Amino acid sequence: MVYKSFRNIFVLITIAVWIAVFTIDDNLHIIACDVGQGDAILIQKSNTQVLIDGGPNQKVLDCLGKYMPFWDRQIELVILTHPQEDHYGGLINVFKNYKVDKFGEYNRDSSNVSYQVLRNIPTNRIKLTKGVKVRVGMIYLDMLWPSAQIQNINTNDNGIVTLLKYGQFKALFTADVENAVSDELSVYSEIQNINYLKVNHHGSKNGLSQKLLDAIDPDVAVISVGAKNSYGHPHQEILQMLKNKNIKILRTDEMGDIDYEVKN
Repeated sequence: MVYKSFRNIFVLITIAVWIAVFTIDDNLHIIACDVGQGDAILIQKSNTQVLIDGGPNQKVLDCLGKYMPFWDRQIELVILTHPQEDHYGGLINVFKNYKVDKFGEYNRDSSNVSYQVLRNIPTNRIKLTKGVKVRVGMIYLDMLWPSAQIQNINTNDNGIVTLLKYGQFKALFTADVENAVSDELSVYSEIQNINYLKVNHHGSKNGLSQKLLDAIDPDVAVISVGAKNSYGHPHQEILQMLKNKNIKILRTDEMGDIDYEVKN
């Protein structure tokens, strides 16, 4: 009788697993993870994932566990936009808990001791600069910044800016780049008809410029920001810029994880 009970439980578990496998959502999802004051963006289609930044701590694991299939322990690409702890802190735990196929980065210079742990993790690293194009399944990623010919003293302005293309849908992830780089990006032909904008630098007034906003005119602007943070993010000036153009504003400090779905 005991054996029969265990067998029945095993059969039920097997059925549940196969039901889960065959009910995977095949749409594209862009999830701005609620990691507090930091950035962590999970891009997912079926069982294929790209993670842009990992937030300041292990909260990113809660987000991955919530949205990734429970049997999927592999992330095809992780991108670190720039070596500041609110972007890389959680990646150490990501590498401990998931198999990462490729790790994309640009600026590997940081005096922060904790960053050296991440820097020394053995993995397949790729350098991402302007002009590099990466395909992950049906997800197309074009790197718009930084330029290999320009070395910015400001770490924020060396951040990797990524354009996602999925059919007719386009999303722009702007890391923490500031006004001057925003203005530089505003003249790029690739940024026309953007649907989704990840607002620069958590909504800092030194991030998104009016020129860039006018050029892309997105449908939705997502701000990854910690509740009651000490920086005053998002700045009222940025919020007003977005409101003036009737752009839908979504904030992690108000909504938690933001799962934006792009249907096929």
